[in-house]
Amino acid sequence: MPEAFQIPPDQFDLLLNLLIATACGGLIGLNRELHNRPAGLRTHALTALAAALAVSVILQLHPTSADAASRVVQGVLTGIGFIGAGVIVHHERRYRVEGLTTAATIWVSSMIGIACGSGHAITALIGVMLTLLILSLGSWLEHHIDARFRKPPPNLTDDDEAQK
Repeated sequence: MPEAFQIPPDQFDLLLNLLIATACGGLIGLNRELHNRPAGLRTHALTALAAALAVSVILQLHPTSADAASRVVQGVLTGIGFIGAGVIVHHERRYRVEGLTTAATIWVSSMIGIACGSGHAITALIGVMLTLLILSLGSWLEHHIDARFRKPPPNLTDDDEAQK
């Protein structure tokens, strides 16, 4: 194979970590996509990839600086907070907030990307498995708890709102 097409071992590891981060974020996003949530496969895959890239780049530039890596992780998590806030919706009339789980999955996807970007792919894969388990079993459990214990919210009409 020509030298121009050969990937050095350290770059191959980087590429593999980025691919794993993207796939992991995509799996979580696929779950959100299948449940018709506002942020799906692409958002989660890109979030995980971006976090992995940020950490990978800083570790290449400053391989021995934990301080530099810490600042990048803090920046990633702050930025992800803004993305997550974009999927949260408050319905005044229904007294509900929607999108919190999707916002949390975006945050988890970024952490999975950080794990991959720093070379902890096994940790990231365990994180994906736990996230998908929580999303699937958590929904079932919440449904059964709601059916058994939760009282229905009051039905307010427009007249009730006007009296406030």
